Amino acid sequence: MARDDRLDAGPEEALPMLRWLRFLVTALAAVMGLGVLVIAALLWLRLSEAPLPELPQHIALPEGATPAAVTFARDWIVVVTEAGAVLLYDRQGRLRDQVQP
Repeated sequence: MARDDRLDAGPEEALPMLRWLRFLVTALAAVMGLGVLVIAALLWLRLSEAPLPELPQHIALPEGATPAAVTFARDWIVVVTEAGAVLLYDRQGRLRDQVQP
């Protein structure tokens, strides 16, 4: 078996290797700390947004319906009511389709 001469090196020869190792560990700690800060900032930015978008004023819901969720797509708006009904509106606010549970 081949021996690694670096294992038998004296303190003077091992010192540059230990400095390099200390630099690598310090760099890793700095990068990990920066990563934690970035993740915390992204979470703060995303969680500080409004939970649901506001229902546009030009959409008239059926009598007694309360919106539970609103989804905006390119050409239409979907409103899910508390009762579970799915209402499909076009961009002008006209009711196009309705699905009852």
